[in-house]
Formats: sequence, C-alpha cells, structure tokens
Amino acid sequence: MADLKYYDVLLKPIVTEKSMAMQADKKYTFSVNPDATKAQIKEAVEKMFKDVKVLKVNTMNLEGKLRRRGNTMIYGRRSAVKKAIVQLTADSADIDLF
Repeated sequence: MADLKYYDVLLKPIVTEKSMAMQADKKYTFSVNPDATKAQIKEAVEKMFKDVKVLKVNTMNLEGKLRRRGNTMIYGRRSAVKKAIVQLTADSADIDLF
C-alpha cells in the first residue's frame, strides 16, 4: 500500500457532460493517484471538502491510449490513469467544483 497523504490522492476533477449530469445524483468524478486505495480516496474527499460524507467509491484503472508519433511507424502509449466516482450521502453537502 502506498504511503500517500490525503492531498496527494486527488489529482483533479473530471469535467465532462456525463460527469456533470451525475452530480444531480451526488456522484463526483476525480482523477486520482494510481496507487490510491478506495479508503484513501474516501478519506481525501472528506478532508478536502467541508461537510461532505462519502457513501461509496468506485474506481477504474484505464490503460494508456496507443498513439502514433510522426509519419513513421513509431508507436507509444500515453500514461495509464485511475478514475474514481465518489457517491455522497443524501444529507451531505454538495462539492462546489467551480
């Protein structure tokens, strides 16, 4: 298990149409450190945002996309990322992203 501080766990919020629509159900999407566990993500969200209680955390590891460089047949990969969808309790305060 990685020795991460709570401020190193959440990297940035993911702002897409789908993630913005999920905010009506109190679900927020974040890009997180690939070594972070669900318990660490829950702790980080509760410490970083006031009056927020986390109900559950869903995570997904996404493999980096294959990209071609230049006109030749040289291929490389983007970095792998980890996303977390955090669901808050019904009586929890909302997270203000903007």
